[in-house]
Amino acid sequence: MKSVEPAHAAPHAREQAPPVTSVEPARPARSVRKNRDWLHGLLMSTPAVVGLIAFVGIPFGYAVVLSFYNVRLGSPLEPTWFGIEHYRRLFTDPDQSGPFLRSLFNNLTFAAVVVPVQTGLALGLAILLNRKLKAIGLFRSLFFMPVVFPMALVAVIWRLILARSDQGMLNSALDAVSFGNWGAFDWLGDSATAMISIIILSIWQGVGFQMVILLAGLQSIPSELYEAAELDRASRWQQFRHVTLPGIRGTLVFVAMLTSVLSFRVFDQIYVLVKGGGLNEDAARTVMYQAVTTAFDQNNIGQASAITVVFFLIVLVLSLIQRRVVRPDNED
Repeated sequence: MKSVEPAHAAPHAREQAPPVTSVEPARPARSVRKNRDWLHGLLMSTPAVVGLIAFVGIPFGYAVVLSFYNVRLGSPLEPTWFGIEHYRRLFTDPDQSGPFLRSLFNNLTFAAVVVPVQTGLALGLAILLNRKLKAIGLFRSLFFMPVVFPMALVAVIWRLILARSDQGMLNSALDAVSFGNWGAFDWLGDSATAMISIIILSIWQGVGFQMVILLAGLQSIPSELYEAAELDRASRWQQFRHVTLPGIRGTLVFVAMLTSVLSFRVFDQIYVLVKGGGLNEDAARTVMYQAVTTAFDQNNIGQASAITVVFFLIVLVLSLIQRRVVRPDNED
């Protein structure tokens, strides 16, 4: 009897079907989540973008327009087209290029001294006040107190300190220390000490702000890193180099850039001291002071606008270069 081989059962359709992966259903969900995140980011950044356009973009655009016109404050004449005449005079006319280049040099000198000195001093104070000491909150408040003072009040205080007569606080102190051999010295009126006085005043007023930012950065470093460094018998200097500095590098970059921007806009203390404190105007003149006096003392709005436009571009280029040089490696 011939046996009949049983036919193989057809494989189940479920076994033949290709495995179903979860990739296809996940795509719509991922896309929806991405669109939702993009929408949230747009909504959160809208107030900042609107403020940036309203308070920076539009005024700068208006200044660019005014720089091409001959506009006189209080003049009954209509503004007339001036082309690039303001910019040409700014660099070729000795009557205008001299004070402008002098003010630009003073600005760069001020920034070159204030940025490293103020940042380094703020870092030292932050390390000092990061210790666990009694009444540490009181010391932090004392160092931060000058920041809350208006710059006009700070200028008045330092005008009393640096007064030219022998009744000035600094002259009196030097006279007492030198047993009467120190005479009266005009710290603000002398061209050699006018800008130095402004630099010291500005560092004293602003170092507390940078100190608070760096103190927050120091307190974010895990204490386990210092404990591990002590187990490895690392010295204080080695802990500072290999634990502290890498831990606050991003904060240091931010503080340096913020200090640079603030140092380029120095104006208040110079204006107050020039008008009422006997400050040497030529030795301490900055670009912002030059722009304001050109606009409101000489009533030349077009020339003042050209000064601000050129200064804005200079500061923008320097900020981009600084950002390129000191940016953290993890942003590459």
